[in-house]
Amino acid sequence: MTLSEAPGALKRFRRTPWRFQKTFETPPKDLQRFVATIFSAHESLQDGTVTIEQVVFEPKHLNSVLTKHSLPAQFGRDCSLSASGREEAAELLEAALADGIDFIFVPAPKPFVIYADHDEYTTFYANTKSNLNPIVEALSKQGFKLVEDYERDL
Repeated sequence: MTLSEAPGALKRFRRTPWRFQKTFETPPKDLQRFVATIFSAHESLQDGTVTIEQVVFEPKHLNSVLTKHSLPAQFGRDCSLSASGREEAAELLEAALADGIDFIFVPAPKPFVIYADHDEYTTFYANTKSNLNPIVEALSKQGFKLVEDYERDL
């Protein structure tokens, strides 16, 4: 895992003309299954990067992940944490969701991008329905709550 600054990453994300989006309620008590479902929907996902927009509460879970990987606990806007491998990427996404921060998660390869916020909403963005539908179907099938007709303004 690596920690770096990514100036402009959030601005680029907001400028991207995402054609499709779907939002789910983030389940704070069922994050491990939520994240596992996301990764199972796209078997090709290998790596992932969390770029922080805003830290609202003390990021205890991210601090723990950073400590585990011998990285300094420093957070702020445009701070990026990059994970290598499915297991590490899933661990990173779960920790970020648990801490109630505002962030984007960019997996590699990039069939979709996630924006999550401290209000416990997770929005998936994609430029094709074929990249978005597997996640929506998998999460819905597992009983996670889709927020109907929600349109997140970037």
